[in-house]
Amino acid sequence: MTKHAPALEAAALQLSRDYCENGPLPHLQLFISVNGEVMLDRCFGRARAEGDPLQPDAIYRIASMTKPVATVAFLMLVEEGLVSLDTPLADILPEFRQVRIWTGGTDEKGALATAPCERPIMLIDLLRHTAGFSYSFHGATPIDQLYGERYLDSFHQRRTGREYAAALAELPLQMTPGECFHYSLATDLLGVVIEQIAGMPLDRFLEARIFEPLGMSDSFFVVPAGREDRLTDAWQWDGKGLPTLYDRGAHSRWRVEQKFYSAGGGLLSTVQDYHRFLRMLMQGGELDGERLVSREHVALMLSNHLPGGGDLEEEGAAPVSETSQPGIGMGLGGAVILDPARALATGSVGTYFWGGLLSTGFFLDPPRQIIAIVMTQLMPSGMTNLREDFRRCVYAALRQN
Repeated sequence: MTKHAPALEAAALQLSRDYCENGPLPHLQLFISVNGEVMLDRCFGRARAEGDPLQPDAIYRIASMTKPVATVAFLMLVEEGLVSLDTPLADILPEFRQVRIWTGGTDEKGALATAPCERPIMLIDLLRHTAGFSYSFHGATPIDQLYGERYLDSFHQRRTGREYAAALAELPLQMTPGECFHYSLATDLLGVVIEQIAGMPLDRFLEARIFEPLGMSDSFFVVPAGREDRLTDAWQWDGKGLPTLYDRGAHSRWRVEQKFYSAGGGLLSTVQDYHRFLRMLMQGGELDGERLVSREHVALMLSNHLPGGGDLEEEGAAPVSETSQPGIGMGLGGAVILDPARALATGSVGTYFWGGLLSTGFFLDPPRQIIAIVMTQLMPSGMTNLREDFRRCVYAALRQN
């Protein structure tokens, strides 16, 4: 730790100057471990608009960093023999037996023109985003617009899980399942699948099977009473290019219980908790004597699953705000670096990473045993290069003697 500490500290201070002191971020927490040893854990800025300093135990809305957690939950059910990756979605959720595909344009009655779906959606399609669903923020098609109008990709749903599945099944798919990558709310639907197979609500399953065994006591969908003071404020860009408050920690919408929780983006967590989750993955599915999944299934998560074996540029159908596309493949629940040179990304081949809408992010580099986490609360994430700059700074600092 001593050898790299000055370089890591200097890198953290530079990022804080660029993004907090002279940039748009309200706060920033940077965390790095190598071989399980914490090398850096620094906080900058203010947790609240009122001026409270950011603390190391701050609680964040981790958005799409929920997806790897939901993926592990599903793989646990696979290992128990309750389901498989090639199980048709309709076997679990019959609402999708008659799913159709949008063919472009409208029919003579003004409705979306559709055709029968020739290939069923399989559960692996939900994990690698090849199911044919979408997100409203893509904004490229009438289907994307309908997702927004019907609040299908809202963090907080008023529907039950089955009501959510039924609402989604009413709309046609964007493309044939298994055809190509299209980032979507498929992981939210995976949460409904987990509930149906496990026979319990998603929040209870994650608590009993992942958070409690790993000692992740500050990870949940609803912030418990007494911990609201640790939940940061969250910000968003307004139409004039300025940050504006999106969700106050003291009066957060994450204090309210829901009928159904977003497996694709609803979790709250801390740096320390999420580091324990990533350490479990780094160690092949086990941490401190608690094994969640097998090494084989962790290896499966960290492998490229795009149907043709290519990268997101070759096999993706829409921009992805959480990653670039050339040289990047899609694992289960997160992306994988296939070709660092083509991706213009610092990191080893096989580095697994993802981020969240509010600019949180992580990467896990198994060959070098590096885990790095960046936390803040400003959305959308694509408005800055924070995560890419953080990754470059980490490797540059660790290369120094």
